[in-house]
Amino acid sequence: MKTVLFIVGSLREKSFNRQLSAEAEALLKGKAEVKRLEYAALPFLNQDTEYPAHPEVARIREEVAAADALWIFSPEYNGSYPSILKNLLDWLSRPVKPMDYATPTCIAGKIVALSGAGGKAATAHCREKLTELLKFIRADVIDEPQTGIALSPDNWASDTLTLSDEQSEMLRRQADALLARLG
Repeated sequence: MKTVLFIVGSLREKSFNRQLSAEAEALLKGKAEVKRLEYAALPFLNQDTEYPAHPEVARIREEVAAADALWIFSPEYNGSYPSILKNLLDWLSRPVKPMDYATPTCIAGKIVALSGAGGKAATAHCREKLTELLKFIRADVIDEPQTGIALSPDNWASDTLTLSDEQSEMLRRQADALLARLG
């Protein structure tokens, strides 16, 4: 069974994107193994301390390398992606061996699906910028379909994600597209 590593771009325990990832996990049940990347303890990228790899960096690289695909669920912060997610992707884009730019990184060629729940723009700006960044670091981004959820006032008031039938169908189509890419 193929493994999909979920990455949530928010550290908040009740994050709408964490809730969205739970909906996606239910869609993959029995079709792919889902693992979740925990990366709150990841240090900020600093070339002065890049090598040897910090134990947290080494662990994360191993988890990403072992996955068949990644599925990123991210909120939109100020028209872009959260800094914690950018820091993670920066680490994943770096050579595993010092200054060895000929060897692929752990994210190069990795299939990546993108989804997000947020404000009126339904994370469109975040997903657009993430697509650009991920392609730059040579990840294999699934451009379509992507899932963008515009949260309702009720979602914000209750701190609970509830999907409409249309939104659930959008997420199901994305899960099916990811599974098809995995073969």
